Amino acid sequence: MTLINLIALGWFLIAWIGYTRFSKAQAKKRLCLASELRKKRIQWMQQMLARDMRMPDVSIISTLERNITFFASSSMLIIAGLLTAMSSAEQIQQIMNQFTFVSPQTIQQIQIKLLVIIGIFVYAFFQFTWALRQYGFGGVLIGAAPEEGTLSLEQHVLFANRAAKVIDQAAHSFNYGLRAIYLSMAALTWFIDPRAFMFATVVAVIIMYHREFHSKALRALRDCA
Repeated sequence: MTLINLIALGWFLIAWIGYTRFSKAQAKKRLCLASELRKKRIQWMQQMLARDMRMPDVSIISTLERNITFFASSSMLIIAGLLTAMSSAEQIQQIMNQFTFVSPQTIQQIQIKLLVIIGIFVYAFFQFTWALRQYGFGGVLIGAAPEEGTLSLEQHVLFANRAAKVIDQAAHSFNYGLRAIYLSMAALTWFIDPRAFMFATVVAVIIMYHREFHSKALRALRDCA
């Protein structure tokens, strides 16, 4: 790997890890999707404890699980496709070298870039499957939730907070997987040029930041009582 490729890869990893740490810290200090949804999940669990029929709550959990299953299975298919592409690195090199705007690269460089993208999707797969399991834990808690009137006010609040925490952790894992998907799109530009890779990484981080801290969806969630 050339120096510019190593710099681009380092830039990518620093941006990914740095933004993850930044967003986690900021979620404790300011309004964002994570903090606002945390409040809504607590309200959800409080309303769930007050209901006799909890089928709507189970249905919501099932819908969330189906969505994550789609991403997890898609990640597996993409990994399989990338592994297949590893054996066709020579053909990929020939195709890429036909474009004047693509930097020249060796077969080994193409294989390394494919391995990096495979690593991203492996990480995403583990995050999605862990989110899936945690949503399952949330479904168990909904099924095990005591009936209304059997808990004191303090126990009611405590159970709602703890159940919301489990679902909140599942959402965080899902979010980590989605970030990996976003950044994998930036990693595709590495096949064009390392400088394009660095620029695309910055663009991906800006998009994620805007959606988590300044999106219209966030303002709508904030305005919902």
